Formats: sequence, structure tokens, C-alpha cells
Amino acid sequence: MAGRRLAAGEGDTARTALGRLAMSCVDGYTFVELLVVTAIILILASAVIPLAKVTATRQREVELRRALREIRTAIDKYKDAADTMQIGPLDIKVGSEGYPPDLETLVEGVAANNDATGRKLKFLRKVPVDPMTHSIEWGRRSYQDKPDSTRWGGQNVFDVYTTFEATALDGTKYKDW
Repeated sequence: MAGRRLAAGEGDTARTALGRLAMSCVDGYTFVELLVVTAIILILASAVIPLAKVTATRQREVELRRALREIRTAIDKYKDAADTMQIGPLDIKVGSEGYPPDLETLVEGVAANNDATGRKLKFLRKVPVDPMTHSIEWGRRSYQDKPDSTRWGGQNVFDVYTTFEATALDGTKYKDW
């Protein structure tokens, strides 16, 4: 009876059953696929997050080096101006060795020597923010302090450092930079 034709309702039922079987296979396959993709995304995310943290830390270290260089350059320019007598004698304290009394002096400026116009020599636009502590409070060393001193003597500002107590990516302490 190979030539027998299906009755009107028999073919539709067979096609519907095949359609349901195909749909159930497709649904199971996409669920497994979804689990695999989720697992891959989790693995990639677990690798990316530490990399992002290292990148952010490296960026803050670059900003710290730039801020330290900016302040130290301003201190050096102040010292050079004091040594060449470009700064008025009233602005240089006795015993300061020609270094600024504080960081704010670098921003506010000092009177130029032999200038009747009242012109000020300024060495910084503003005190840079420490990217590690997010403040403008820097550790300071005066010329009279001992090299291993952990406290500022207050006589002048010879050097600056961050007060952040962590270790850098290269293994050194940030405050030793």
C-alpha cells in the first residue's frame, strides 16, 4: 500500500509531532549553549578584573610620579631663584637655606627682588592632589631633617613624598619615591 494517501487529519498530526520533537531538541541545545557561553564569560571576566585593577593602579602611579616631579621642580626653581637673589630678602627666612617655608608659598608666590611694581614670582598654579590619598596633604622633609626622619621639622620644604603606606607594583614603598 505504498500508494496509499493519508487522510485529511493524519498528515497534520504527524507533522505536528515532528515539529514538537524538533522544538524540544532546539530548546535543550540553546540552554546548554547558554550555559557554556555564561561559563566562558565568567572565565574571561575573572581574568579581566585583576588586569583592570593593575591598569588603574599603574595609572595612579604615573599620576603620582608626575605630581611629585611637578612639586619637586617648583621647589628647585624656588631654590634657584633664592640663590640668584631673584626673591626679595624679606621673603626668605633665616635658616631656610633658600627653600620655601611651605607648599602654599610656591602657589601664592613671593615678591621679586628690586621690583617696585609688586610683581610676584609664582612656582606652582596649585598644589597637586596626591592620587593615592586624594588630598593635597603631602609628606614633607626639611633641609635640616635627618635622612631617615619620619616627621617634618617645619623649617622649610626640601622634599615631598606621598603619605600612602602601600607597596607599588614594582615592590617599592610609595613614600620612598
